[in-house]
Amino acid sequence: MKTARPLPATRTRLTRAVAWTVGLLLVLAVVPAAVQPTEARADNPIVQHVYTADPAPLVHNGRVYLYTGHDEDGSTYFTMKDWRVWSSADMVNWTDHGSPLSLATFSWASADAWAGQAVQRNGRFYWYVPVKNRATGRMAIGVAVSDSPTGPFRDALGRPLVENGEIDPTVFIDDDGQAYLYWGNPNLWYVRLNADMTSYSGGPTRIPLTTAGFGTRTGDPNRPTLYEEGPWVYKRNGLYYMVFAAKCCSEFIAYSTAPGPTGPWTYRGTVMPTQGSSFTNHPGIVDFKGNSYFFYHNGGLPGGGGYTRSVAVERFSYNADGTIPVISMTNSGAPQVGTLNPYVRQEAETLAWGSGIETEPAAEGGMNVGWIENGDYVKVKGVAFGPGASTFTARVASGSGGGTVELRLGSPNGTVVGRCGVPNTGGWQAWTTVTCPVGGAAGTQDLYLRFTGGSGYLLNMNWWQFTSGTTGTAPR
Repeated sequence: MKTARPLPATRTRLTRAVAWTVGLLLVLAVVPAAVQPTEARADNPIVQHVYTADPAPLVHNGRVYLYTGHDEDGSTYFTMKDWRVWSSADMVNWTDHGSPLSLATFSWASADAWAGQAVQRNGRFYWYVPVKNRATGRMAIGVAVSDSPTGPFRDALGRPLVENGEIDPTVFIDDDGQAYLYWGNPNLWYVRLNADMTSYSGGPTRIPLTTAGFGTRTGDPNRPTLYEEGPWVYKRNGLYYMVFAAKCCSEFIAYSTAPGPTGPWTYRGTVMPTQGSSFTNHPGIVDFKGNSYFFYHNGGLPGGGGYTRSVAVERFSYNADGTIPVISMTNSGAPQVGTLNPYVRQEAETLAWGSGIETEPAAEGGMNVGWIENGDYVKVKGVAFGPGASTFTARVASGSGGGTVELRLGSPNGTVVGRCGVPNTGGWQAWTTVTCPVGGAAGTQDLYLRFTGGSGYLLNMNWWQFTSGTTGTAPR
């Protein structure tokens, strides 16, 4: 008798086969005509099993850590209760680190886990987020701290760091060590953070929103400039950049530059025009392994829209004079940087694309892929098998009749190079290790772990790893 597993209360299944087709049509609506999507190229949005928003990338120890908000399924407002963390070493295969920070982290917060940003200093990670203060009913900025980029995070103060009813903090540490926190909608503010990153000197300073500094908005006498919300501040080649969401609604992404961290600012133009099935957008820019990347969100997944958004990324190059080019959304996303090594342990929740799967905390630590049904799959891009692989090993669990993990190359229906059976292990967190022979897995390939079996939920997977060696014959 198969054990029924309730779906996670936070969401429904986003990527069933029919839903994938609908989502692809949604993405097509915002893809330039020159970019024709195919299943193998569709890697944007970069997370498919939950709705994500408000990306905040951070480069640390050879990885990009991506801090996002989490839109609840079926939302008709910005219904957000926690934040999520993801990371990647190659910009296409992203590891799900779960939710190390939520409204419950802040005992004084009542609602609205909205757009924040994390920064590293002196071996600790500080995550600045806007939440509603239960005592005042106003939006306030809280700060959480952790010794790890993936958490868990704790409330650093037990109260708001700063509160004036406005939102969307961004944090920047200048070359001289002075840190700044900027935030605001409808205004734009900053404070100079102290070295402890949890206090500041002086009071909040309001940045003048002039048309010279932030562009001219028409049709709204109360908002004469284009600045709306979501500032992102950084420094490049001695020039300070402020990228922001402009002119609600629908928003586009614009930017200004300045000779110093507090201005004076000069409006420079559009980064990303209005597009993407969401009336908001939110920028994040980092350099990683010699390339520049622009993160944003759209409504490109099934059921997506202005309140059910999804984070995506594009690679770009600055113009010779330091200006940012106009960037359009694509469904192909950023190209892979390097390859993935299949001969070291890989977390099952590291993927370029997932269809039908969910993730959850694993009893053994970290996260696992779960709620797997017949025909679901996980895509891992650019797997460097080299001369060949001989075996495949996976850590699995099943509270039902189990199923089969098919190892396919190139597509969900591509060449089968191995099949691993998964038995009933006695529970969804009762883990065991299975191994099967592999034949024909060589070179650099997109690997699809396709799950097959009977009806209902089949199995969970925690991690996997190949062994190199003489390849045998591919199974039929």
